[in-house]
Amino acid sequence: MDSRETERLKWRSRRGLLELDIVLARFWEECGEDLDDSDARRLATLLAMPDKDLFDLVMGRRDCPDPALQPLLQRLKAA
Repeated sequence: MDSRETERLKWRSRRGLLELDIVLARFWEECGEDLDDSDARRLATLLAMPDKDLFDLVMGRRDCPDPALQPLLQRLKAA
């Protein structure tokens, strides 16, 4: 993943919910360097969701609609 794409994803990771901002900031600190292109696409899909929906997924309040997103969600939860 190139640095411009990384910066775009980091920018899109800035959310309206403080709790979600904290989760995403920790994710970038712990896992940001390890993102490959497929992870970046999955993260972009997650970041396209409304804040409440994404937060509910991260908190496990609802099931993930796409099984391909599950590994990245696990990394977000662990961060």
